[in-house]
Amino acid sequence: MPTRILPAVGEADAVRSITTLLSQLPDAEPVAPVGDSTQLIDTLARLAAESVDELPEVVVVHERIGPVPALELIREVALRFPAVGVILVTSDASPGLFQAAMDYGARGLVALPLSYEELASRVQAVAQWSVGVRRHLGAGGDVFTGVGGTVVTVSGAKGGTGATLTAIQLALAAQASGRSTALVDMDLQTGDIASYLDVQFRRSVVDLAAITDISPRVLADAVFRHDTGLALLLAPAEGERGEDVTDRAARQIVSALRSRYEIVVIDCGAQLGGAGAAAVEMADRALLITTPDVVAVRGAKRAVRMWDRLQIRKAEETTVVVNRHSRATEIQPPLIQKITGTAVAATVVPANFKELQSVVDAGRIHELENKSAVKQALWGLAGELGLVKVPDGAQKAGRGFRGGDRGSVSFRRRREGG
Repeated sequence: MPTRILPAVGEADAVRSITTLLSQLPDAEPVAPVGDSTQLIDTLARLAAESVDELPEVVVVHERIGPVPALELIREVALRFPAVGVILVTSDASPGLFQAAMDYGARGLVALPLSYEELASRVQAVAQWSVGVRRHLGAGGDVFTGVGGTVVTVSGAKGGTGATLTAIQLALAAQASGRSTALVDMDLQTGDIASYLDVQFRRSVVDLAAITDISPRVLADAVFRHDTGLALLLAPAEGERGEDVTDRAARQIVSALRSRYEIVVIDCGAQLGGAGAAAVEMADRALLITTPDVVAVRGAKRAVRMWDRLQIRKAEETTVVVNRHSRATEIQPPLIQKITGTAVAATVVPANFKELQSVVDAGRIHELENKSAVKQALWGLAGELGLVKVPDGAQKAGRGFRGGDRGSVSFRRRREGG
């Protein structure tokens, strides 16, 4: 049986040398190389969605892969695709780096310049390990697909556009539909999720920042279980402690949450830090909340361009959500789409703060009435994004989406011709 090998190499010269050697290995079947970390994760997720057997046995990661550092990328691959063996190709073959690579989940290390004998030996050993893991998973009857939960980030084009309210209602809709859902406050200095939900808490996301191996038990200790069923991972009460959550820590936290929950909704606020940038980069869906006014739309355009410059996310991979929409305003969703170059959600959220004020002031946003136009729009947005579990025979994508008396989710069948 041939060994499928996926090279993850960004530099053209390194691509040529690695793929040439891989093609000479006995029983090797190199596949088309990927040029960056995002492309690697997307490729593996797509293959895993079909079947674990579609995944390559070996992934070869070059030390200068980007934008995610090589060791962080290896950790994410090991967490999300445990049946894939990863080899790190590096010019630093010191014992320290070797130990670090093993700690991050690599199955082997090959030094530069590449040696045919060393590469062949390491690929063969890792491939045998991968085959053994898959045989074990198959025998257990519960084959890991590698895709994990869906991660959605919610960011504001500027302060006050409604990112936190949106994040909370999306998470509530997903949880009410029967999906296990975590809501994370990654607005580390000014996060308000605890205030919106009237929560008193001791632990926060900072408590996970220094932990290199976040086990299910450690994660459970840091999470606050809300009355609605949501798992809350909150921003620290002392904003200055938010600096302890680095981009590296954020990647570990998001990966751990993805492996434990079907839906992970992350409020990133309006200020971009290292942790928020890492979350946006890792997200399956990145939402950018704006209001239909000149200042907010300019802020959205500025944020989209910055994400692109920093190689966090491309404009076409970002979805803008229009909050406080009114037909009377001059700035409508098609214009916002043209200005920002992003996709714009079909669901718009109406301007109706009066129905929100009492529950916001009381810190009981989860008790917003089902007849609220804002709630109906945001839960409809959850349907559009595919965050809710659709009952058998029901229509998808948030059409006729409503909340029941106990916050449960149901879908009205559309009438024929309706």
